[in-house]
Amino acid sequence: YSLSLHDALPIYMASLEEIIKVNTDEIPADLVLKNAKLVNVLSEEIYETDIAITDGKVAGISKDYKGKEEIDLKGAYVSPSFIDGHVHLESAMLLPSEFAKLVIPSGTTTVVADPHEIANVMGLQGISFIREATKDLPLDVYIMLPSCVPATRLETSGVDLNCYDLALLIDAPWVLGVAEMMNFPGVINCDKEVLSKIKLGLDKHKRVDGHAPNLSGKELNAYVASGVASDHECTTPEEAIEKIRLGMYIMIREATGARDLEPLIPVLKKYTTRKCIFVTDDRHPKHLKKHISNMVTKAVEMGVDPIKAIQMASLNTAEYFKIPNTGAIAPGYNADIVVFKDLKKFEPTMVFKKGKLVAKNGKMTIDMNEFQPPELRGSVNIKPLKKKDFQIKVPKDKSEIKVINVIPKQLITKLSIEKVHSENGYAISDTDNDILKIAVIERHKASGNIGLGFVKGFGLKKGAIASTIAHDSHNMIVIGTNDDDMYYAANQLVKSQGGKIIVENSKTLAQLKLPIAGLMSVEPAEVVMDKLKTLEETASAIGCKINDPFMSMAFLSLSVIPEIKITDKGLIDVSKFEVTNLFV
Repeated sequence: YSLSLHDALPIYMASLEEIIKVNTDEIPADLVLKNAKLVNVLSEEIYETDIAITDGKVAGISKDYKGKEEIDLKGAYVSPSFIDGHVHLESAMLLPSEFAKLVIPSGTTTVVADPHEIANVMGLQGISFIREATKDLPLDVYIMLPSCVPATRLETSGVDLNCYDLALLIDAPWVLGVAEMMNFPGVINCDKEVLSKIKLGLDKHKRVDGHAPNLSGKELNAYVASGVASDHECTTPEEAIEKIRLGMYIMIREATGARDLEPLIPVLKKYTTRKCIFVTDDRHPKHLKKHISNMVTKAVEMGVDPIKAIQMASLNTAEYFKIPNTGAIAPGYNADIVVFKDLKKFEPTMVFKKGKLVAKNGKMTIDMNEFQPPELRGSVNIKPLKKKDFQIKVPKDKSEIKVINVIPKQLITKLSIEKVHSENGYAISDTDNDILKIAVIERHKASGNIGLGFVKGFGLKKGAIASTIAHDSHNMIVIGTNDDDMYYAANQLVKSQGGKIIVENSKTLAQLKLPIAGLMSVEPAEVVMDKLKTLEETASAIGCKINDPFMSMAFLSLSVIPEIKITDKGLIDVSKFEVTNLFV
């Protein structure tokens, strides 16, 4: 996975000698940024200086350096470029090279990726795909090994990754540790397999990330004591402060579906910022062009000190993950640098990656078209469907059902008890009361598992919507007003080997094909964004009242987030961590 010391030493020595000779004026630097207002996240101050860069690293910070190339910044601000501390690249539905094209111009040059989504579908092959597709990008992509594949035993995933599987990769230098430990009940109950994964990371002196919404008190103490060091599920200041007091880092999330920065601003203004880092978790393409930079801007607008906001986007993250020579501008650090005009908008005019100009005024300056992804097998394997598979027979003397209630812009759901709407002895959608049938179809092993239930909050008046993106195991999920359209939508996704689709009267109205693990497109970002926009507009045309119904739908099968969810095994009572009956 890496050069041996014998091989690496000459490279290190040559680079070090060049840096030393630049500082003794024996040779010019490769590049000197003149008259820069340096945002120094190490000393927490801003001052004017020059920055010398050689062999991709910062050679020094001082006046009067000479360079083969010199750029007069005329007092523009310079800071370390930004790091996304927790992101699922697959959630962008783009090839990693297309993801990079969107985030680099906004100043992000490093991401810490959790390939949890593709690992649930394809296991180690999925992790290898992400590594191979990112290793040569002008974007450093580090990986945290998925800890919960599957997330629970309440759903069917494509594979089961145990501690021995993860041990095959843990020593790789591009692996920073073990990703979000969602199974916090397993930690608290001393599940041996769960604890073995945590120990794997700790034994290698690498990080173990957390995922523990609303965990508090003695149970939280037990979770932290296990070695879990961070959490990205805090939604209130009280929750964040309790976790900071116990030593955790708080990953402040601004995703497409969950936005926690504004609620957590009181923490950043009253308590501490050094234990806080910025992450995006799950973002759609339209929210990638303004990436971590937008979080910095938003934080400053709400009263956070600009230096501390930049610190959270760079140094804090690098220090937490122990990423060497990254996160600051200082001698020997990687020359990952952004230049911007003021301390309000943080819109980079220039972005440097290891001393090379990679973006200017919001556009890439290097060709990214040569990056081709490795091939993957098909992943949508469903037992042949019949229309009757979507039928729900109403038991005798049963008149009420448990319904999943969607809460706008939140991942949590609420349970309600509703009167069953039936026809010829079968429960059907009740569009007048916005109660729609939902199905989760197992798509990895052709087991024939189908979980059936009802959901409230989407507002569809006709047709059906379906997707192969359904956290965490990414089985196929379908919501519809009638069984015929649900059946048609599911079969179309089998033919395309994944994607998102909207149908009406057994005709396709809009579709985005996602043939890579049923999660990612092979098309350019602009094409994907256009098709996603068409999907949103089409959903609205058939009555949907949620702005991004596919994002909301994708989390309805996430059986680790309260209160009630649905998987291929049926309706899930998250508080009891068990399958529950649809009928009351």
